[in-house]
Amino acid sequence: MALCCYVLLFAACSEKSGHTAAAVNESDSMAMMTSYGINALVSDSGVIKYRIVTEQWDVNTAINPPRWLFEKGILLEQFDQKYHVESYIQCDTAYYFTSKRIWHLRGRVRIITKDGLRYTSEELIWDEGKHELSSHCYSQLVTPERQLEGNYFRSDERMSTYYISNSKGSFERTDIEGKKEAPHAEGDSPEPFIPTHSPMQPRPRTTR
Repeated sequence: MALCCYVLLFAACSEKSGHTAAAVNESDSMAMMTSYGINALVSDSGVIKYRIVTEQWDVNTAINPPRWLFEKGILLEQFDQKYHVESYIQCDTAYYFTSKRIWHLRGRVRIITKDGLRYTSEELIWDEGKHELSSHCYSQLVTPERQLEGNYFRSDERMSTYYISNSKGSFERTDIEGKKEAPHAEGDSPEPFIPTHSPMQPRPRTTR
């Protein structure tokens, strides 16, 4: 009887209990770097492409794909080859996927170009590799000559040639017929438009 109890006790003591922890999610990953009050120039191949103005900039390389996070809003100033400001891009939240070179802008997305074009939406994708902007959300585009709105938007990154499908808006009839019969026309307009040049006076932005 004593021998049997000893064997049972030895078996119980020799059992190893495993300790498990909950799986680590991407949301649990901490940023590798966090910076505050940023006003920085970003270059590509030695050429300055844009300026970043933001309250907080998080860099996270532990998640896939690695990304920059701007969860307190961002203002981008886009430059041409002569370092003149071509456009201002602003939104509430932005993510930049560094390996894919893609910006994902969310919440009150606003673009103002030097030609007087104004674009608004709730979401916008900027593919730097393709030099293209796109959105599957409701978008509104206003130039000195016309106003368009639709549920799909695509443009080159300079906003010089753009396309809006399922759109409604007002534009000059000469854009379609080549004759100045009426100043504006209403209706669907799936064709791309090229805005004419006019000076822009952007509103100043204060950063904290």
